[in-house]
Amino acid sequence: MNGTIQHLEKQQYRIVEETGAVKLCHWMRQRLIYGRSCYKEEFYGIHTHRCLQMTPAVNICNFRCLFCWRFHGMTGFEGTKYPEPEELLERCLQEQRSLVSGFKGDERCDPKLWEESRHPNQVAISLSGEPTLYPHLGEFIALCKRKGMTTFLVTNGSVPKALANLSSLPSQLYVTVAAPNEELFKRVCVPQFDGAWENLMETLELLPSLSTRTVIRHTLVRDWNLGWEDEYARLDEIASPTFIEPKGYVFVGDSRTRMTIENMPSHSSVVEFSRRIADRLSLEILAEREDSRVTLIGKKGSKLKIVE
Repeated sequence: MNGTIQHLEKQQYRIVEETGAVKLCHWMRQRLIYGRSCYKEEFYGIHTHRCLQMTPAVNICNFRCLFCWRFHGMTGFEGTKYPEPEELLERCLQEQRSLVSGFKGDERCDPKLWEESRHPNQVAISLSGEPTLYPHLGEFIALCKRKGMTTFLVTNGSVPKALANLSSLPSQLYVTVAAPNEELFKRVCVPQFDGAWENLMETLELLPSLSTRTVIRHTLVRDWNLGWEDEYARLDEIASPTFIEPKGYVFVGDSRTRMTIENMPSHSSVVEFSRRIADRLSLEILAEREDSRVTLIGKKGSKLKIVE
């Protein structure tokens, strides 16, 4: 465990208790210094510089996805001591303020944006690990809501019971579907337990019953899982999400030990994949960002922005 923490700290993670963590997103610097926003601001209306990228399970994951830029040095986590929601959120906010403090002295940084960055109003529960393994997730989301913050939860869909039993749902729920069938799923996502594909299918079947915005994310890796539009579309049809977000793999972080730069698909190939998915489901491409190799698929006239 200590070796994992040391590795994460070298990568500029700030660790909270045993399992919580905060790390500034690449786009935080882009927004504060260069004025460029994350695609989620353009798509969904959140504020890039006021987004808290965190996780309640930094060293805990039940998949070993080949494309994941996160550290894969997790070990067994039975008996882990998890922080309480209040402690987790407060400590994460403290660490965020510490991490952005250095930007104040940069003459390129807008002072107004810097001051706002010290007071997040959006929480991305997505940094690393599988957040649905955190036993207080519903209470944590409820706490964020009471503080006036929107929440994005990103999950691999491996724990459908945790999603079904959430006492409070996030503002937007992402489920990663990175393979069109079970065979490719096992090769690309490398689940660490039996029945993971069945659990993902149960999660997709659950999504239409959840009273929140839902997004299926297809992380697309050239020469691995790009294509198979008919099979992906059948899975999307089961989930009936608010949006579908095909996004190209990026050759960064620890994924560079497993992939090559040739595995990054072009934006044009992501757009073509998206067009084929949209046609099969009678949907439309609502938005795209070339620098992030991402598109947004949904029903014509869909309201994209999150209501704060």
